Amino acid sequence: MAMENQVLTPHVYWAQRHRELYLRVELSDVQNPAISITENVLHFKAQGHGAKGDNIYEFHLEFLDPVKPEPVYKLTERQVNIRVQKKVSQWWERLTKQEKRPLFLAPDFDRWLDESDAEMELRAKEEERLNKLRMESEGSPETLASMKKGYLFMYNLVQFLGFSWIFVNLTVRFFILGKESFYDTFHTVADMMYFCQMLAAVETINAAIGVTKSPVMPSLLQLLGRNFILFIIFGTVEEMQNRAVVFFVFYLWSTIEIFRYPFYMLTCIDMDWKVLTWLRYSVWIPLYPLGCLAEAISVIQSIPVFNETGRFSFTLPYPMKVKVRFSFFLQIYLIVLFLGLYINFRHLYKQRRRRYGQKKKKIH
Repeated sequence: MAMENQVLTPHVYWAQRHRELYLRVELSDVQNPAISITENVLHFKAQGHGAKGDNIYEFHLEFLDPVKPEPVYKLTERQVNIRVQKKVSQWWERLTKQEKRPLFLAPDFDRWLDESDAEMELRAKEEERLNKLRMESEGSPETLASMKKGYLFMYNLVQFLGFSWIFVNLTVRFFILGKESFYDTFHTVADMMYFCQMLAAVETINAAIGVTKSPVMPSLLQLLGRNFILFIIFGTVEEMQNRAVVFFVFYLWSTIEIFRYPFYMLTCIDMDWKVLTWLRYSVWIPLYPLGCLAEAISVIQSIPVFNETGRFSFTLPYPMKVKVRFSFFLQIYLIVLFLGLYINFRHLYKQRRRRYGQKKKKIH
């Protein structure tokens, strides 16, 4: 007798979680599936290849507790996977309202968990969700890296523009006015130099908190040294502001930085311009000693001025009553200045050697 029109029941396997039910219907080559939930009863009807060959297979399941009436199913070559959402997140003692399990229904041991295991899985998923939310609020590692690169790029760009303005201004004025431009350098570019040197504190902070991998000490020494010359030697003594040495100090500082900052800018976007890289690792060789010499000359020239004005000098309290001149600290500073030059020079030399160290010749 032909079986083509006979309605049969397929094998159905089920598993649950606190929020969902999973049904696996053993049918292959399924066509025209009709799957719906009405009055808490799942209705399934489809044509496919099951235990009884090609036929129409059908079953009904009345669930133990209320479910949402929107089943989600997915067809594969060998089965139909159905997912049903529970209305209330809780563990069920069985799948159907009737206590006796239907013959066609069996546990899906591939997905089966007992209640304690399901609770652990639920907690793991919740932790994963919270971690994902935390990462989204704090930013993923890729986003943080991009933000750091953008921040460093903008910082180096601003510094490059500032020192470039100083360098171009001093150069143009020198070609137009000659030596006369030396004596009003401070009044011409001091505001921009104040801005750039105050902003340079960011470099030391970046190194200290790990935003950049630069060592803190060389950056700190340069920051303190330059700002001492700018704010104390030039900024507080009007007699020093009209000296030619101001031009040479500012010009040497800006010449060094117009190569250093664009190099760091390109590094932020993973670019390497060989000419600029070579200049960044080479121009400091003559310019750092010259800059240090110019700073030392400015300190030496300021000593008589501080002695005459008595600025920053003080008298020790009784019983010593000894007057301590600020020039005494300036003499000590001269020693510290050349010590700082040695530390920075050594640091930059190591960087250059790492970059352009001689490669060992092959022995044939």
